[in-house]
Amino acid sequence: MRERPDILTTFTPQNAASLPGGAWLHQRRAAAAERFASAPLPTDKDEVWRYSRIDQLDLDRYRFGPTDGSGATPSALVRALVDGLGPRAGLVMTVAGTPTTAAAVGPVPGLTVTGLAGHPEAETLFGGTATDPSDFVLLNEAFAPDPVIIDIAPGTVVGDPVVVVHVVGASESALFPRTIVRCGASSRASVVEIVVDPAGGLLGLDAPSGTPATGTAAAPPRHLVVPVTELQVESGADLSVVSIQATGPETWYLAHQASRIAAGAVLTSFTVALGGSYARVRTDSALTGVSAASTLRAAYFGQGDQMLDFRTLQDHQAPRTTSDLLFMGAVAEQAHSVYSGLIRIRRGAVRSDARQTNHNLVLGEGARADSVPNLDIEENDVRCAHGSTVGPVDEDQRYYLESRGIEPEMAETLIVAGFFEDIADQVPVPGARRLISRALAARTGADRG
Repeated sequence: MRERPDILTTFTPQNAASLPGGAWLHQRRAAAAERFASAPLPTDKDEVWRYSRIDQLDLDRYRFGPTDGSGATPSALVRALVDGLGPRAGLVMTVAGTPTTAAAVGPVPGLTVTGLAGHPEAETLFGGTATDPSDFVLLNEAFAPDPVIIDIAPGTVVGDPVVVVHVVGASESALFPRTIVRCGASSRASVVEIVVDPAGGLLGLDAPSGTPATGTAAAPPRHLVVPVTELQVESGADLSVVSIQATGPETWYLAHQASRIAAGAVLTSFTVALGGSYARVRTDSALTGVSAASTLRAAYFGQGDQMLDFRTLQDHQAPRTTSDLLFMGAVAEQAHSVYSGLIRIRRGAVRSDARQTNHNLVLGEGARADSVPNLDIEENDVRCAHGSTVGPVDEDQRYYLESRGIEPEMAETLIVAGFFEDIADQVPVPGARRLISRALAARTGADRG
């Protein structure tokens, strides 16, 4: 058994107990912190962390606790970002771990947007989907300062999205956003959740005033960001969720999305990963009711020495359930991407239909992409398909463009932009679709073509 180094002086049960909250929350935090402190840290020898950089994580370098952002007011920097998403039904904003806004924008019947303390069922909802936490989900459970609950009452149709923005501050810190969404029976809603470092420029935000000019810039601050998003989609409900990660170049990002989809319900989830030094997103989707359905999409683009890491579980637990996964990404320079996915068809989940596809473009000799699809099937009367591709730009496409007078560099840019165009069109929230399309175009260089 691996021994755990006794170096964790920040993420202790005592520090978890210092956070505000009621008796049940103190108990939950203390138990999670104790479990995390007593368990061995994960390593890349663990199957679920295979190919990762987890051995390079030094938890003790990060400070826990809300810190104020220096420079310009972060809320002013993200105002254009939020407004660019179009009309919204609710807005949640945290700045450097401190909640600043959590409310419905106007009187939206059947929609509740509140902190944990403001919801009568908070004890049931917190951890109601991520029911078996381990590793960094435990760390989030112990140190999330003020989880946000978005609750859509049964039968409610919320036309505009609820927008959740977590702004990473300038000071080095560890942040633990927690978002809980319950979409009641026969309701319909959408949520856009963004984790953004305004100084990074990945979503078109201006750098804070006072930022040093190019050539004299200080080293970017290191952050640890550990978000957990819990999604409960009740019978007959329809929930769309868009998650956008645009953190700084020295950020460790360890995210987990857990969903439970009831009978006849539909979840559409779209994830975009652009920033971070090491950025990992684990997506667990449990289809628990008859005819439940999930559509899972992701787009990612790694540059420099980034590592973008995706792990997924499509867990079919009931008959006639459907899941459709498509993750597409590109890596350039020395970047590395990992996709590891599992389709699990449990006994009794007859006539389930599951698809899993991962496509990767490798845009440089130093870049690398690993793709590992997996199946675990306990039933006979099912349909499953999985596949992946890893390779460079198609030379026939390049030749076609260059033969028509397009310069080689621009030809590759157009091919990569086209690679992302189809999946970007599948973003389920129009305002987020525009934002993501622009961000991907900037990343590929197509906006300069």
